[in-house]
Amino acid sequence: MRKLMGLWVLFIYGFASKCVDGFEYLNLTELPFESFPGVSAVSAYNPVIVGLTLIQGAAAKGAVCLDGTSPGYHLDHGSGSGAHSWLIQLEGGGWCDSVRSCVYRKTTRHGSSTYMEKQIPFTGILSNKAKENPDFFNWNRVKLRYCDGASFAGDGEDKAAELEFRGQRIWSAAMEDLMSKGMSNANQALLSGCSAGGLASILHCDEFRDLFPGSTKVKCLSDAGLFLDAADVSGGHTLRTFFGGVVSLQGVQKNLPSTCTNHLDPTSCFFPVNLIANIKTPLFILNAAYDSWQVQSSLAPTSADPSGYWHDCRLNHEHCSEAQILFLQVFRNHMLTAIKGFSMANQNGLFINSCFAHCQTERQHTWFADDSPLIGNKGIALSVGDWYFDREGVKAIDCPYPCDKTCHHLVFK
Repeated sequence: MRKLMGLWVLFIYGFASKCVDGFEYLNLTELPFESFPGVSAVSAYNPVIVGLTLIQGAAAKGAVCLDGTSPGYHLDHGSGSGAHSWLIQLEGGGWCDSVRSCVYRKTTRHGSSTYMEKQIPFTGILSNKAKENPDFFNWNRVKLRYCDGASFAGDGEDKAAELEFRGQRIWSAAMEDLMSKGMSNANQALLSGCSAGGLASILHCDEFRDLFPGSTKVKCLSDAGLFLDAADVSGGHTLRTFFGGVVSLQGVQKNLPSTCTNHLDPTSCFFPVNLIANIKTPLFILNAAYDSWQVQSSLAPTSADPSGYWHDCRLNHEHCSEAQILFLQVFRNHMLTAIKGFSMANQNGLFINSCFAHCQTERQHTWFADDSPLIGNKGIALSVGDWYFDREGVKAIDCPYPCDKTCHHLVFK
């Protein structure tokens, strides 16, 4: 089964990778393993298929995708004990930092609802089956589609290029629409997201809390959203430069928390490590210590490795030299240092596993399955559930690579 998954990743990498303005736009956030026979025993999962809902009236509020089309979401209604509980999953899919890259993005599902799938399977944290999603299966589950390019945080436009940077307005219009459809009566709510959506769940966490009365139990979950301002293999800061372009182009500054911007520059305030200390709402951080996206596009992008020394390592961890693994261990230590203060707050949760992975909540095999990744004897789904329902505190940090044999490592062609 893992060989089949590896083959599918190879195909997706070759099909979906784009290189725009020297930055690798590797979309690892939505590899649809569960959508194809032979991969993760999809026939056994038989996921619910959920249709796309375009947000009526969003365009009138200027809440539009990059190309001016209406944004949308997929909603599967809850039942029974979960009828008044809501889980919002923010879609990931990278960012665009220049007019050129954003114009390209307009021709994809991450920039236009015209290209969005009209139906998608709900798996992992979105599954409607107790055996696949024990704590949230009967909740109202929503996947908010991502079509701006700045983690639902920008507000601006480029008329000459016919680009709309309206991520913040999309967020607001979606929340308003969902509140009108029953979310205002929620007694429990969880804002989640993966990758760029994981960053968005951090950016919007306290805003989400403020939608509800104090009696509503509200928490946030960031999956693979802990992007670090780390030095790349050339000693530069590829991701900082890139994030700086995103923030300035899309008008993100005005929507960043003042608790950060009153003492740091806007680009620094797009990095989660500078935000998490001031978030009042309980937050759970789920991240791979050797995040595949960050290894590929932040630590060892081809722009920082012109000689190709890192080529084999960045695609397959088993091809890394001892010196390269040491470099990656320094990155892991950077991550652990960055979340040290965050982890001390009793209300917060943590699951940092030593895998070469990215986004572990939406894929069934990593979220909750017989061979899901574990830290100690507990997997991701039960860790998140124990934390959300206050069954016990969760501050799980894995031992360094290669000690964890439960990982589902991603390997690329």
